[in-house]
Amino acid sequence: MQGRFLVAGTNSGCGKTTVCMALLAALKKRGAGLNAFKCGPDYIDPMFHRAVLGVPSYNLDPYFCDPQQLRTVYASHAGELSVIEGVMGYYDGIGTEGRASTFDVARATETPVVLVINVRGMYTSAGAVIRGFRDFRPDSRIEGVIFNGASAMLYKDLKAIAENAGVKAYGFLPKMPEAELGSRHLGLITAEEIEDLRERIDKLAEKAEECVDIDGLISLANTAPRIEGGKLFTGEPVYATVCRGNFCGLKRPVLAVAKDKAFCFIYEENLELFKAAGFNIEYFSPMSDSEVPRDADALYLPGGYPELYTKELSDNVSMRESVKKAVQGGLPTFAECGGFLYLHSELDGVPMAGVFAAKAYNTSKLQRFGYVELTAAKDNLFCRKGERIRAHEFHYYDSEDPGSDFRAEKASGARGWDCVVATDTLYAGFPHLYLAANPEFARTFAGKAAAYASEKTADSSSDNGKAAEHASV
Repeated sequence: MQGRFLVAGTNSGCGKTTVCMALLAALKKRGAGLNAFKCGPDYIDPMFHRAVLGVPSYNLDPYFCDPQQLRTVYASHAGELSVIEGVMGYYDGIGTEGRASTFDVARATETPVVLVINVRGMYTSAGAVIRGFRDFRPDSRIEGVIFNGASAMLYKDLKAIAENAGVKAYGFLPKMPEAELGSRHLGLITAEEIEDLRERIDKLAEKAEECVDIDGLISLANTAPRIEGGKLFTGEPVYATVCRGNFCGLKRPVLAVAKDKAFCFIYEENLELFKAAGFNIEYFSPMSDSEVPRDADALYLPGGYPELYTKELSDNVSMRESVKKAVQGGLPTFAECGGFLYLHSELDGVPMAGVFAAKAYNTSKLQRFGYVELTAAKDNLFCRKGERIRAHEFHYYDSEDPGSDFRAEKASGARGWDCVVATDTLYAGFPHLYLAANPEFARTFAGKAAAYASEKTADSSSDNGKAAEHASV
């Protein structure tokens, strides 16, 4: 079985993440073979999905992926029952036509949709909202509605209003201040930052069982047709074609991945592509560990919130020196957004790794926000000159030198700019990469790491030979 439904919202802030968490928690308690997905490029909501389920959550982004790729991502990770969380308002996307919207995900994956409406200050008008969303597109796929912020007394009437509008009401969630999730400039605060998150999730699950038609949602999910999909990455692992002979003995290259409170914006799909390309993954913490893992053949510094942990990162002098030595020594390195900030000489006036002489600083407003397509201005760690990948930027910080080795063009076509510092061993810049949009970037990166591992093994063998020769003299 491969049942699924999509939780969409009328707008950002209507409570779809809270509703989605409540449903996931209630379904998990029922023992469903469950998985979750998030529409769009967001990192934080999947963290909450993982906190509820204890398993990875994946992104379904219709800008990064064409409809068949979306189906492949879904089919590769679907559970017996999957819940897909939307992004922004249901039809909101790129431009006035709303390209790459939650609606596009529902259409590509043939998924029934439950619309979340926050009914604060609303009564009969809820019917107009329901009819408007259902009829805005002839194939809207909207099958039901959940009312957020309603009371049990009000819900009786709202249910009748929904039915008169031709849509099934699946229940409601009341106002629950004790289960609210905080937010900051990049959206919700992360799951790790909420000390009593488990208790909040349990309260949401109890309320969902009490106020939402869970059985009805399961039945709705089971109306979705099965999706067959292949693999995003095919071919033999890169290390098998690069590491021939006696140098590395077909050893998988090790990718050291920074992962802690400061560096936590990581797509599961990227990690899966890295593994498929031939990497072994080894995690470390720039906040608490003393150095980059010594067996690393490549380095990944993902995005996150380094600006919230500047003291911890700066005080860890041995790690800063280790990262600088590794990157400047030619270790193949992928650093995006927060990872890029960490490589600067300073972040908000506080010393960082110092790979770049430039300083990074807070601008207090979004910089170059949104979807972009990157085109390489020269050969580099990931690709050849002229090759492209779709990406996104979302940051309040900027750099004295954001780089100029890729050209970014807005998805809307409104403008473009130069970005990214790229060499044969380095990609460092503000754009976040969803590598499923162009898996060959992952393959090329793995190839560079395998070559680095091969050279490192050859150098080690040479040094050992010299030492043995010296000892015999």
